[in-house]
Amino acid sequence: MRGRTLALIGAAGVVAVIVLLHGMLLPFVLGAGLAYVCDPIVDRLERLRLNRTVGVIIVFLVMILVFALLVFLLLPILQAQFDTLIRSLPRYLDWVQQTFNPWIRRFAPGVGGIDADSIRQLIADNWGSASDFASAIAKKAFSSGTALLSWVVNLLLVPVIMFYLLRDWDHMTAFVRAQLPRRYQVTITELARETDDVLGHFIRGQALVMLVLGSIYIIGLWLAGLDLALVIGLGAGLISFVPYVGVISGFLMASVAMLVQTGDPYQVLWVLLVFGIGQMMEQMVLTPLLLGEAIGLHPVWVIFAVLAGGDLFGFIGVLLALPTAATIAVIVRYGGRRWRESRLYLQE
Repeated sequence: MRGRTLALIGAAGVVAVIVLLHGMLLPFVLGAGLAYVCDPIVDRLERLRLNRTVGVIIVFLVMILVFALLVFLLLPILQAQFDTLIRSLPRYLDWVQQTFNPWIRRFAPGVGGIDADSIRQLIADNWGSASDFASAIAKKAFSSGTALLSWVVNLLLVPVIMFYLLRDWDHMTAFVRAQLPRRYQVTITELARETDDVLGHFIRGQALVMLVLGSIYIIGLWLAGLDLALVIGLGAGLISFVPYVGVISGFLMASVAMLVQTGDPYQVLWVLLVFGIGQMMEQMVLTPLLLGEAIGLHPVWVIFAVLAGGDLFGFIGVLLALPTAATIAVIVRYGGRRWRESRLYLQE
């Protein structure tokens, strides 16, 4: 009973830390997540007779190089896309006022629609162009030196935390394993291994699914002639880890953008074709090949975990949602196995 009490106190302490310190946990959560994802790569380098620290340095430098290349290649294109978006805002607002609002009033008379004039006035008062928008953001950021310094420090802390956690990952896991009660060590180790399999498989598989889907959406929308293909396709791919949210939001945004850009409702069929191909690829190829059915994380459970984590702890909760969901799913399955082996279940 004393051990269970200590375990409950420990769990309550972890929750209390998250609640009280969630504002400063972001670099630690991101650093730990990157270390967890990269640990199997470092383990493979160790099997090639490389020193652990050397392997960590290699992985660390490759990640920095890839990140720098992505920023160098994508940043100018994204900036051009955002410039296009800012310049097109008046057309979008006109479309809302002349097309969307009358349609809403026709099918839902009690709904007033979107106040496009207020949005237009807000934009006119604050940001006249993309450069003015960027200047306003920068001015607001620099007006609070403490907030800017905190943001920069948090950004710089992520690779530092990742490096040290990745270097000492095996020592930390061995230390935690050594502290487990001997009576439950085998069971807890088994559950931790199963959670690691589920979570690792899900994260690595889902990252590849996001990459492929984002590429399909970007290329497809670009071929369809959409000006904002990169912004919308990239956004839909990034949030595709939440089942159906990425495809629905991406389709709606791309459809509105296509309608405003061309004024031809039939052009939306190309958008529908692009996202339809993406969904068929995800359901028939990507999910079975990269994720499979063995991960045991039902889409509804993933959606609930992400929404609940975000509601309770903000962005930190979103980051911790999937690890928590995977752990709870493994514990529930273990409880189900123990229940089916119990005398109460087996007795006639």
